[in-house]
Amino acid sequence: MKRIFRYIYLFIMGMTVSSCNYLDIVPDNVGTLEYAFRNRNEAENYLFGCYSTMQRLSDVIYNPGFTTSAEVVYPILETQFFNASGFNLIRGTQNSSSPVLSQWGNMYKAIRRCNIMLENIDQPIDLREAEKRRWIAETKFLKAYYHYYLIRMYGPIILIDENNPVDVSIELTKRKRATLDESFTYVVSLMDEAIPDLPPIIENRAQEFGRITKFIAMAVKAEMLVWAASPLFNGNPDYIGYQDKDGRELFPSAYDPQKWRLAADACKEAIEECEAQGLRLYDILPVNGIRNVSDELKEVLILQNILTQRWEENPELIWSLNHGFDYQGYTIPKLTMNAVGMSNSYPSNWAVPFVTTELFYTRNGVPINEDVSWDYANRFSVAVGNEANQHYIKQGYETVKAHFDRERRFYAALGFDGGIWFGNGQVDEETAYHVQARGLPAIAGPKSLNATNITGYWPKKLTNYLSVMDVNFSAEGFRIPMMRLAGLYLLYAEALNEVESSPTEEVYEYIDRVRHRAGLAGVREAWSAYARSPQKATNKDGMRQIIRQERRIELAFEGQSGWDLRRWKELQGVLGRPLQGWSVQGETATDYYRPVPVIIPSFSVRDYLWPLNNYDVVVNEHLKQNPYW
Repeated sequence: MKRIFRYIYLFIMGMTVSSCNYLDIVPDNVGTLEYAFRNRNEAENYLFGCYSTMQRLSDVIYNPGFTTSAEVVYPILETQFFNASGFNLIRGTQNSSSPVLSQWGNMYKAIRRCNIMLENIDQPIDLREAEKRRWIAETKFLKAYYHYYLIRMYGPIILIDENNPVDVSIELTKRKRATLDESFTYVVSLMDEAIPDLPPIIENRAQEFGRITKFIAMAVKAEMLVWAASPLFNGNPDYIGYQDKDGRELFPSAYDPQKWRLAADACKEAIEECEAQGLRLYDILPVNGIRNVSDELKEVLILQNILTQRWEENPELIWSLNHGFDYQGYTIPKLTMNAVGMSNSYPSNWAVPFVTTELFYTRNGVPINEDVSWDYANRFSVAVGNEANQHYIKQGYETVKAHFDRERRFYAALGFDGGIWFGNGQVDEETAYHVQARGLPAIAGPKSLNATNITGYWPKKLTNYLSVMDVNFSAEGFRIPMMRLAGLYLLYAEALNEVESSPTEEVYEYIDRVRHRAGLAGVREAWSAYARSPQKATNKDGMRQIIRQERRIELAFEGQSGWDLRRWKELQGVLGRPLQGWSVQGETATDYYRPVPVIIPSFSVRDYLWPLNNYDVVVNEHLKQNPYW
């Protein structure tokens, strides 16, 4: 295990023995500070402790961007295999007495550790000046990111630039929230301070891979500015007039287009730095064990492997965390009879609803309801796998027309009844498995209340093709990116589109880079040839819709869409109607392929921001509960 993460693990274990409220006056580790900074090695351990909270953010079940996106849904079960409270948020389970997935206290503890690091960084006499500057920059990045995470969840927050002195009075610990604009200005300023002293790349990859670089910080800064410019926070009428107890308006009362210009400039600077350090879109065919594979399936495997490739070998990866994805036993359908016996341990029950599956384009690169050559009205009719689609659908198998003639990312991202599933120990296309999901007799069909995929779709993108579920389960690990270059390209296209009165050539260039890697024509070419409304690709409002859909397709299941839908103020629309899937108990194609509601979500305008814990509002009289809570 790399040295940085061994220290992080030890620090986390040490931190779990105590708990404290962010308002505590005396740090719980004040007695050990002299020891912690007595020399370079001990100070480095403390730096890794500052990283520790960030490492825990990479577990998707605690990431609201993943669990509340409606990309993957999870049934209510008698037996809980993990903490599913985040998935249940779409069912309206949030409350202010005990907020689910709350990070208020955790982040302020992490910020306090960062401040202690900055306050004591001069103590180790054997710490070289260049290294000290780097550590200060890393700590400022972490401090900025922890504040930013709070902003995304809570809006205006308390800014902790310095820790309270040990002898401060209780009253002075009760700080006020900054305004939203002040909050964003603060985190961006910290990033600006950090960026110059961060290394351009990690030279010592064996020991330091995972630490912050200059291009990571620049990309995160760009994302911060996109959030500040987005509809949730840029003149949102839902928050106009919301004041703290002193009468200060905490949210901006008017839309500011200049925020998009700042965001676009930051995105472009980050892209230039990433590309200068050799980052590029992933286009590498995985070769591990692959034998007889068609060119078409190779292209699908490239797209699937963007996520599952080893992080040190992925040229597109901007930023990832050390925590691996531990849930492949939920994302792989049962493909063999041997695997059926593992249902109690590996239930294969992470399900993808129609609201996500129908995002993916046709093979012509336009939405399924806009393609003049695709039979949208009859998409739920049964059809038989044919030679033209043999690389994606089992020939002669009855499936549904919605599965035919879709873009490659559809087949890379989703497993479905009749769909080809390459891998799981079969690395020759001629012997590849196909999913059989109809009813109880089917290998991948319902086996129990716990071991049922409630929609009939699996998030294949979250499965390494080298993982095997058969007599035994052997998972080939991977890490879900926090950011990758395709996402940054689309952020830039989005910001630039908002800056100008109509789409510029550069807007098309950056979205088309992503589309071309997926095997699609450029936006203008695709819309002019196949769309019912070709003018959509030529105006600002139409391009806004196109870019947003492109981000949701390209970054599906990566923990991004839930955050994007929040900042766009579109999550209420996604969760404002029943989430549907197939009638998975049906054993014939006619019975199975009937759309049925699987979850009735509950989401209102209040849910865009997290509630403060009622306890914190009572303890600190300067705090006022978030709007509509």
